[in-house]
Amino acid sequence: MLNRDFDDTREHLLATGEGIMLGKGFAAVGLAEILGQAGVPKGSFYHYFGSKEGYGVALLSRFFSRYHAILDEIVANPQLNGRAKLDAYFAGWCSVSCENNGNSRCLVVKLTGEVSDLSDDMRRQMQQGIAGIIERVTAFIVIGRADKSLPPGMPAETLAAALYQLWLGAALVTKVQHGSAALDAARAATERMLST
Repeated sequence: MLNRDFDDTREHLLATGEGIMLGKGFAAVGLAEILGQAGVPKGSFYHYFGSKEGYGVALLSRFFSRYHAILDEIVANPQLNGRAKLDAYFAGWCSVSCENNGNSRCLVVKLTGEVSDLSDDMRRQMQQGIAGIIERVTAFIVIGRADKSLPPGMPAETLAAALYQLWLGAALVTKVQHGSAALDAARAATERMLST
């Protein structure tokens, strides 16, 4: 039976699959499991998605659309200076990555290594989504330099990419360690990078 929290079957399938894949990854989840949990017949799946790979691309596109919208709200928030915008972003990393004993609720952290080897289309979707995140982190830095809450330094886009990669790596190590030490180290390294 279709969950009444969703207006359409496509969204219901994506939300259901995201929850399952955050726990198991992409390859370990079969369509039968998604369809069974969603209460949707197989024919409905193929009405919306041509293949499991196409479903994966749509899943990532949906994830990044929501992620980018959250970052856009931070960018547009006039009550936060640039440094506060960055702090809010990294605080979000900590809350998402430290929940559930190191099991992240982030599809990027869960699927990056896996899908890059499985599907060029999913890898490209991941690459495009990450580029969108880095663009928004770059905006935080540009705003912070303009309002003097961040010092000048390396080009904003270079710094944004380095910070994102640092935190993504820390989130992956957090999954291995089941503790916050890597994120604490990322926070300290970020502080050093932002103060020079």
